[in-house]
Amino acid sequence: MQQMIVLIVSALVGLGGVGCAAEGWRDFAVATVHPLASEAALQVRREGGNAVDAAVAAALVLGVVDGHNSGLGGGALVVLRTAKGEVIALDGRELSPRRASPQMYRRNGELDEEASKSGALAVAVPGALRAYELMLEKHGSKTMAEILAPIIRLAREGFAIDGVYARKLQAHAAKLRLHSPSQKQFFRSDGSPLREGDRLVQEDLARSLEAIAQQGSQWFYHGRYAQQVEAWMRAHGGLLDAGDFAQYEAKWREPLRATYRGVEVVAMPPPSSGGVHVLQMLEMLERFDLRSMAAGPRAHVLAESMKLAFADRAHWLGDPDHASVPRGLLDAQYLQGLSARIDEQKVGSVPSHGMPPRWQDDVFGKHTTFLCTADKQGNWVAINQTVNTAFGSKVIVPGTGIILNNEMDDFALAPGVANAFGLVGAEANAVGPRKRPLSSMSPTLLLREGRPWLVTGAAGGPTIITQVLQLIIGCVDLGLSPQEALLLPRVHHQWRPSALKVEDLLPKEAQQHLRQLGHQLEVGMPFGACQAIGLAPNGKSMLPAHDPRIPGLAAGR
Repeated sequence: MQQMIVLIVSALVGLGGVGCAAEGWRDFAVATVHPLASEAALQVRREGGNAVDAAVAAALVLGVVDGHNSGLGGGALVVLRTAKGEVIALDGRELSPRRASPQMYRRNGELDEEASKSGALAVAVPGALRAYELMLEKHGSKTMAEILAPIIRLAREGFAIDGVYARKLQAHAAKLRLHSPSQKQFFRSDGSPLREGDRLVQEDLARSLEAIAQQGSQWFYHGRYAQQVEAWMRAHGGLLDAGDFAQYEAKWREPLRATYRGVEVVAMPPPSSGGVHVLQMLEMLERFDLRSMAAGPRAHVLAESMKLAFADRAHWLGDPDHASVPRGLLDAQYLQGLSARIDEQKVGSVPSHGMPPRWQDDVFGKHTTFLCTADKQGNWVAINQTVNTAFGSKVIVPGTGIILNNEMDDFALAPGVANAFGLVGAEANAVGPRKRPLSSMSPTLLLREGRPWLVTGAAGGPTIITQVLQLIIGCVDLGLSPQEALLLPRVHHQWRPSALKVEDLLPKEAQQHLRQLGHQLEVGMPFGACQAIGLAPNGKSMLPAHDPRIPGLAAGR
């Protein structure tokens, strides 16, 4: 194992760095995908804020400096452990318009798959702002106005975009050009997209943040912003209106809980599919001695558990307020039955979803980013936030600076029709009025003897779920630190399509073993973006870990 880690470290040189002290941090820790977000969280802590305040600050900064992934125009899912020992889940997922229906994407009887990905019909009501406001009201120590003050300056004064941002702009330039406010914000005077090192100044966004600092989410959901969105939608064939914004609510939900090798795992419930499927896969894998397995055999059983979980996802998962999502998906006997289908010697056939017990009546009441914070008082926070695919719908309503999501593409437009991530769905996740689309976001917290031990999550569409699974296995089964676990090569299988995605970091002999067992491999560059904070062996320090595959910063004090 140690030799494998050394090889992976060598392969990942140049992909990113980590700012964590080897012995950890005793007061506070943070890990995000952008140094400015991590630094904002640290500054909030220096000024007396707790990990909740710091997490909200980091999330809002990411909306400024990492806007292709997240922002006020998107949504967020949160798992939080408070200093008082309370463990909660907060659903700030986007909500479809009241007039949404499957017919909204039909043109002359044909499905227009592009309409859910960009433009007016792609947008759902954003939920992130209300979720952050609730976090501060219930568990923070600072006001939204206090946290926003330096972020407003950052938006107004600008920052130099990094290579990731520049590449995203270049890749999506054609669609961004279709919307004049987006073009105004992200393009040079000669019509070309901003390049690495160019300064991105967002004056309109700064004014929107000022309005929120003064009026709170009232301005966004019940005031001027909602009215501006309605006017733009009316002029461009959209369905969202001020009434949709006024009716939005972020929801406190009961987190999912399970035990894996003596460690309690706390995860996000539906409309996140991530929590359900991380717990499903862990239960399926518990009978295997993963620690003693070589890389190839271990990757095989992981992939087989992923196929079974994603088959269930395609059929059963949706918004629990509108669809009957069976609690039996986490039934131990059901999952032991799925586990028994995993053959260590060959690829198994998964023609369809499983049939969990009591599925009729016992039911639950993507380009993304993830960040986590923790403090010595015992607040541990995991936030996944997103506008879905890069730059969401590509729409910025004039004068607002806020990139709107394209979360409507996370619904199943029609049975068997894949979304932008290749995921298929069924009736449980069909387009409908005032529904939350299914999400892969998987903020997850692990407790040992009731104490926070690990917090993690990831970005990367459906690979979020499998990244979190593999980080947990690295820490729990293999005894690695969070940073060491992030260095392990990843695999991903989502049932449909049938290929097993494998990082080229996986040793060649392991790849050959997988092929011999019958896997169809799709070998490529490192993927995903996972962050974590773990408790150090001394039981007092915190070890933030940043995924070396991407820029970012893990830091503390």
